[in-house]
Amino acid sequence: MDFSYSEVQLMLQDSVQKFVHKSYDHETRSKIVESEDGYSKENWQLFAELGWLAVPFTEEDGGLGGSAVDLIVIMEEFGKANLVEPFTATAVLSGGLIAELAEAETKASLLEQLVTGNLQLACAYAETGSRFNLGKVATTATTSGDDVLINGKKIAVLNASNADQILVVARESGEETDAEGISIFRVDANADGVSINAFTNMDGKKSSEVTFENVKVSAESRLGEAGKALPALQKIIDRATVGVSAEALGALESLLQKTVEYSKTRKQFGTIIGSFQALQHRMADMFIECQLARSIVVMAAMQLDSSAGDLEKTKSVSAAKSRVGKAIRHVGQESIQIHGGIGVTDELDVGHLFKRVTAIDIMFGNADYHTERFASL
Repeated sequence: MDFSYSEVQLMLQDSVQKFVHKSYDHETRSKIVESEDGYSKENWQLFAELGWLAVPFTEEDGGLGGSAVDLIVIMEEFGKANLVEPFTATAVLSGGLIAELAEAETKASLLEQLVTGNLQLACAYAETGSRFNLGKVATTATTSGDDVLINGKKIAVLNASNADQILVVARESGEETDAEGISIFRVDANADGVSINAFTNMDGKKSSEVTFENVKVSAESRLGEAGKALPALQKIIDRATVGVSAEALGALESLLQKTVEYSKTRKQFGTIIGSFQALQHRMADMFIECQLARSIVVMAAMQLDSSAGDLEKTKSVSAAKSRVGKAIRHVGQESIQIHGGIGVTDELDVGHLFKRVTAIDIMFGNADYHTERFASL
């Protein structure tokens, strides 16, 4: 199996690296996190101009290819810099659902706005008590004449406070845990009855609790066929899972590099700590964990791009997320331990990277969940 990137993918990787090196140091990131929006609108427009927002989409949908391998190339570099711009929430998750479900005219209009940087989106799918079960949906969508009334509450909605539209996963029929009866609706973030309680996650990204109280939308705002959205949601969540796993890879490699550099300058008892054999062994183990995680994430991305069946693709995603979760715990904790108290200060980016990978471990299912899912398939 060839794990090497193509020439185009290497060019994409290089463009992100140049941007990060020039414009996204730790101090700049900290200012962006503390801003009202929690992301840089200037950077977002630059992402659009450079074509990065078009990476997740096929050429037929106005994108640059849409392969999962293309996605992990860019996500890994984002992870190294710990970018807080809502790429996953808008382009990967919400944009992916639009590309998968929307009718041709609606799809073309929305994706054109997205890839040009003129549309911010959020996907509201998680609910209290749903854990990682995408089919457990209590939010209701009730038909009333030509309109649909949405009622319910969603949690951990990334980018909702900045979104122009929110994609709401709601139940039109069936019991709370039935696979059938789930639909996705486009809702204006400023619509009557929409209440957004925004907050900042521990990793610096914006999230929200969103309540829908008799929110009226037209039937045309439904994406795809009524009650048939769950398979598409599962497919896009799996794709996003591989994307954030690649982001974790970048952050873990950055943690490893910074830990090795620190060990070469920090002195203890008059001796450089990097000369201690015990610490050398621990950093070697960190390197091995990073490489194991990298191999399985690349394999999962290649599997998603292949003609393999849905079952094999799902298994590869869970295998990758499980392995990455183990690497997050090992590399993240070792990095903090070797740095000591300075590793958790706001002034050093190591602590912020650790918070980000810890958040990624929970996103779309933690290591334990994906290990169990893999075993059950």
